[in-house]
Amino acid sequence: MKAMVFAAGLGSRLGDATTNCPKALVEVGGRPLLEHVLGRLQAAGVTEVIVNVHHFADQVETWLQANDCGLKVAVSREKDLLDTGGGLKKAAGFFEGEGCFLVHNVDILSDIDLVGLVSDHRKSGAMASLAVMPRKGSRYLMVDAGDTVCGRRRDDMAETDLRREPFGELRPFGFCGIQVLSSGFLDRMPPVSRYSITDTYLDLTGAGCDIRAVRVDGARWRDCGRPEDLRPL
Repeated sequence: MKAMVFAAGLGSRLGDATTNCPKALVEVGGRPLLEHVLGRLQAAGVTEVIVNVHHFADQVETWLQANDCGLKVAVSREKDLLDTGGGLKKAAGFFEGEGCFLVHNVDILSDIDLVGLVSDHRKSGAMASLAVMPRKGSRYLMVDAGDTVCGRRRDDMAETDLRREPFGELRPFGFCGIQVLSSGFLDRMPPVSRYSITDTYLDLTGAGCDIRAVRVDGARWRDCGRPEDLRPL
């Protein structure tokens, strides 16, 4: 199985930690975030991974060349930041022939059952399966009683951005930065070069595609985007 790690971001919220170091190589528990994520993917049965890079890209590539993580690793270098959607679109050729694949943010630590997430996705026939959990935050995916992503809500929004009619009650969930995508998703991505993958999820659910939320309530999870969050689970 193949996977992608989103690792091109500037890591601005980490302050001094990313002044001379890419976010992917910021350490937690004595190991770079990238090493944590690659280890999780390898343990879940991933054999090949592509990592997008931009900020201090040379450092990330040097680290990958010097460290054997038990995976065949490719690099997608972005001259300009493409955001998550544009980054995936640029790397789309890597996934040719794959039925589905994992996508994981580099700054996410968790013990989410990735094997189960992939298995559930394959059984569902969905275009995308997004790991979610109920948690406090400023941004939420709005999920109906059938586990379909119907829209989003942010603290800076006057009202919910609803893209499809929900089945039953709508509930807010935090997205965990981990998803499984079917290859057909790549064919539906917009032609523009830079955009958020979340915007594509919302556009596709509005078009009637099956964009699913998979609850991982019992898992441990942390977004390591701030200095105070740089600690082991």
